[in-house]
Amino acid sequence: MKSQSPHILLINPWIHDFAAYDVWAKPYGLLWLSGILRSHGFSVTYMDCLDRFHPRARPVDPEERNGRGPYLKERIPKPHVLSDVPRYFSRYGIRPEWFRQDLAQTPEPDLILVTSLMTYWYPGVAETIREVRSFFPEVPIILGGVYATLCRDHAMRATGADAVVEGAAADQILAVVEKYTGIDKVPNFDPHNLDSYPYPAFDLQQRIGYIPILTSLGCPYSCDYCASKILQPRRMLRSPEHVVGEIEYWHDNYGVKNFAFYDDALLVNSDTHAVPLFERIIRTGLNIRLHTPNAVHIREINKKIAQLMAAAGVSTLRLGLETLDFNERTMDHKVREDEFFQAAAYLREAGFTSDRVGAYLLVGLPGQDMAPVENAIRMVKQTGITPILAYYSPIPLTAMWLAAVEASRYDLAADPIYTNNAIFPCQLSFDWQQLSRLKQLIAF
Repeated sequence: MKSQSPHILLINPWIHDFAAYDVWAKPYGLLWLSGILRSHGFSVTYMDCLDRFHPRARPVDPEERNGRGPYLKERIPKPHVLSDVPRYFSRYGIRPEWFRQDLAQTPEPDLILVTSLMTYWYPGVAETIREVRSFFPEVPIILGGVYATLCRDHAMRATGADAVVEGAAADQILAVVEKYTGIDKVPNFDPHNLDSYPYPAFDLQQRIGYIPILTSLGCPYSCDYCASKILQPRRMLRSPEHVVGEIEYWHDNYGVKNFAFYDDALLVNSDTHAVPLFERIIRTGLNIRLHTPNAVHIREINKKIAQLMAAAGVSTLRLGLETLDFNERTMDHKVREDEFFQAAAYLREAGFTSDRVGAYLLVGLPGQDMAPVENAIRMVKQTGITPILAYYSPIPLTAMWLAAVEASRYDLAADPIYTNNAIFPCQLSFDWQQLSRLKQLIAF
């Protein structure tokens, strides 16, 4: 222990993949932890290996594409186990030499926290930890996040972290810090009351192109392909007042205009949650743009909700449709056929055009025939909504996992690298022509 105010370094690692793009993607949990630690008096440093606004990078306008944009990338060799995939492989994020320069200028921390997201992105996590270890060989490195929770044993073997933390880190972070630094802090927030949490420390970023917003945690549904219930078993809500207060804070103090809702179930129980939230946003009169990259539940969209979303400034609306094969729909029970077409009508009436609203369609499911997907693309387009292909990634511990393991041409259970949705692991082969045909159907 070096001082009574330990220095904690938090790192968002590189991505190694065939494709990656910043579609309102920020390490919300890591920056939430940063805010919690800072509010308890700890010295905090944040490094983002995916930072598109790094000082050594080409200047980029944060307002461009509503805050979205391509990551820097450098082509690297494919993992040898994926040599059959006819695509280039890259490291996405800042140049390694930039990261080393930043580490060299950082005071030695007492503890290092690294996050993780997709299970198949662990090679980028491992490379990040190797670089950090070369600068701070004696400092404990703790790994958390989605991959760490779903694949704990693999993460311990493959990443070089000293310890792996599963589950919601906000509940555990002060205990973790005490274990490795000896400093005991009494929590100044209630883990069961989201309104008591400090805001995530988005101000630690080099520049702010957009702000992710969470109005709730968890989801009441248990879809076969989704890990939401595993990662966040409890359903927790923030008050509309607290959410709007945060939006006003980032808008008034940092000029932020784009806000992306990260909820898994934004519109569920809308009378007591989404309706007062959107009404309150409208009353602020703020000139902002709202986005829903995680998709909203179609069943919850009625005439009032559609009009409120339009008036509140929702400019990018994504719907969790997944399939139009309603007769064989057993993987979830989120929406019926009549509910989808009625919701589409309400959205058109409220002024949502095809360039603003899209419906996700799952592609690459175990044993999936492409003919129903092609039919779904055509039907969705007829409603005035843009179909968006969502490539299926097998997720350990979900209800669909065993079916995915049986259908895959790879040994999914042996290595998370095989769960990469970019390689369509549950299809007999990777078929560029088939994928191109689906994209052409959407474009024309």
